[in-house]
Amino acid sequence: MTLPSWRDGKYGTKVRAALWLESEVGEGNIFTKAQLREAFPDVAQIDRRMRDLRDHDWTIHTRREDPALKQEEQRYVSKGAEVWIPGQAKTLKSKSSLTASQRTKVMMADSFLCRSCGIGAGESYYDGGQDSQLDIARRKVVLADGSVQVQFVTECNRCRIGGREREVDLGEVVSQVTALAPLERKVFAAWLEADGRKPSALEKLWGVYRTLPEESREAVKRAAANEEE
Repeated sequence: MTLPSWRDGKYGTKVRAALWLESEVGEGNIFTKAQLREAFPDVAQIDRRMRDLRDHDWTIHTRREDPALKQEEQRYVSKGAEVWIPGQAKTLKSKSSLTASQRTKVMMADSFLCRSCGIGAGESYYDGGQDSQLDIARRKVVLADGSVQVQFVTECNRCRIGGREREVDLGEVVSQVTALAPLERKVFAAWLEADGRKPSALEKLWGVYRTLPEESREAVKRAAANEEE
């Protein structure tokens, strides 16, 4: 199917920006803000119109999502809804931006920590790389009724890059919780209340056991089985 021309003035700016990405850039390729503004010299807020495409499931990365990009570069990753087709532009997938107060609310609820690796803002990864930066990630959550909802969670830039396609089956998680034995559920509830857990003496002992040579492991096995050496 032949795409409409991105230069056709009968289309709105957002649609023309989508067509420009498809016709002039191509999925997986990099473009600059200067190239975008050169293509749309008479549009004052072309950057915003481009960002609006994310509401329709278009994936466009900046340096925030892809540290390999330069400050002025963006990468057109993948196409979303074909917004130039009548009716498609009305199907919003999820809001692409949050207000400052909404972002703060999410981060406060997450204790200003990356919920994937636990690192805080500005902390070092200890591998010589750049210190951590926290941002808001969008996580697809499968609800108990089978519907999919996009929810917000705090993550560092590294975890966001590695977990973009991550999807959580909430119904399955809840089922596993309710299937726990009463004592296990009580312990789990305490972890949730504290938003963390410390390894028990048993877990620490297991960790030490795993480091032992074979002969020493056998001695520990006999002790655990109350066997005489």
